[in-house]
Amino acid sequence: MLVGILKEIKTKENRVAMTPAGVEQMIAGGHTLNVETTAGEGSGFSDQDYISAGATIIPTPAEIYQKCDMVMKVKEPLPVEYPMIRKGQIIFTYFHFAAAEELTLAIKDSGCIAIAYETVEKANGTLPLLTPMSEVAGRMAIHEGSKYLEKTYGGKGILLGGVPGVEPGLVVVIGGGVVGTNAAKMACGLGARVYMLDTDLERLRYLSDVMPSNCFPLMSNPATLRKLLKKADLVVGAVLIAGAMAPKLITREMLGLMIKGSVIVDVAIDQGGCVETAKPTTHDDPIYVVDGIIHYCVANMPGAVSMTSTVALTNATLPYALEIAGKGYKKAILDNEEIAKGLNIIDGKVVYPGVAQAFGLECHSIEGLLG
Repeated sequence: MLVGILKEIKTKENRVAMTPAGVEQMIAGGHTLNVETTAGEGSGFSDQDYISAGATIIPTPAEIYQKCDMVMKVKEPLPVEYPMIRKGQIIFTYFHFAAAEELTLAIKDSGCIAIAYETVEKANGTLPLLTPMSEVAGRMAIHEGSKYLEKTYGGKGILLGGVPGVEPGLVVVIGGGVVGTNAAKMACGLGARVYMLDTDLERLRYLSDVMPSNCFPLMSNPATLRKLLKKADLVVGAVLIAGAMAPKLITREMLGLMIKGSVIVDVAIDQGGCVETAKPTTHDDPIYVVDGIIHYCVANMPGAVSMTSTVALTNATLPYALEIAGKGYKKAILDNEEIAKGLNIIDGKVVYPGVAQAFGLECHSIEGLLG
């Protein structure tokens, strides 16, 4: 199969969909790889690195879209790309459709096969292509949150770990999944007092066993959340319902409970955010203030640590890319339930329930469409 790797154009998105090592493995599998020029620069990979791995360097994204059977990206296609996408072409990337109606309708209209990294799902419910970026984003949430707690940025002037004789900061992590666990690990490592909220009692038991002694897993409910918001320095939104809009757990009214200069990092912003006042921001303009509370809602956080993120992403996506390219998308979907879960839109029809529900669209059966 002819596979194209595009240069990302989202603001300050420095990741690339595949490393040269991944390209070499795809070529060894019998595939032809076209890589857009300078696609890997932001992650420390030169055009020559890709040429040495066996790829052909292509000067424009239009040529990639025109030539390639499967196009791989990191972030969702932007409006300038919509007209380039061809009917029957496989687009394999993060889409987060449920939070983006314009994108959803554009991809429906294109007639392409949209396989979303974020909904590829194993039998045990884990999300193997979302996990590595969730690990990165969870850890970064504490880095960024602690930075914006500094008085320089309008924060409370709190050092999360405190110092001898001074009480450490208090961090509230909403969600005990991959993002939340990684955020809590980082905050605990700094010495903060950390409260983790989740609705799964078995998950809370597990977290209680494995997390450090300065982490306190609690059952999530509005009353507990309101109590903790009154004293929180940093709140991390780490809620995920795979492929669907995130629930709004922190309302505008709840912001009034928080002390001015506190920080919210809403990692769930890709799926619409779990904070009512959240709106997507960029690495160029990452924060805004509502009712005295600093909001950090960058939708592509891992793009700031692109070398780490690109290697981690390739490690996860490569086996799936090899299977899709090797078998063709129809056989790969029918043979592999994990890839079938990743299929969101095909030939103008939505097949992922969370996306259909988000916009009141008909949800079609994959088996019926693939025959």
